[in-house]
Amino acid sequence: MELTAFEESDYQQLINWIDSKELNYLWGGPAYTFPLSYQQIKHHCAQEAAFPFLVKHEGKNVGFIELFQVSLSEFRVCRVFIANEFRGQGLAQEMMRLITQKAQLDFNANLLTLNVFSHNESAIRCYEKLGFQITSTQAGNREFEGKVWELSAMEKRLERIA
Repeated sequence: MELTAFEESDYQQLINWIDSKELNYLWGGPAYTFPLSYQQIKHHCAQEAAFPFLVKHEGKNVGFIELFQVSLSEFRVCRVFIANEFRGQGLAQEMMRLITQKAQLDFNANLLTLNVFSHNESAIRCYEKLGFQITSTQAGNREFEGKVWELSAMEKRLERIA
């Protein structure tokens, strides 16, 4: 598995993957509206703090993940996604290992944070297996089609590389 730079030529792949209003919100939160569009992606990825990656496995595009720089040493893992046909194969865990390694080695991060909807239990289990811990839970500030979605904040401290 490898992380490659997410380029404009990859935008359509992401648009095809994010194919419902609920999946769009689960994946992108309030940062994106459905349907996902080329212009939204371009605008978001143009931010200096955003580092988006396409995930490849055995030559196939299997997912998307983003690092977002919060401070000099803190990065947020955002918009974690594995395409439907590749789920259940342990690829999300490997993708998270790769993004953790990239944050640590390429960006000298010492703290990774992420937010995940609390009902996304498989994602939370995946993150916990990799050493992320829930630091807080917020209710009432995210809503989808009349339902309040609780949001869990998670973090993982990284060792400094000399």
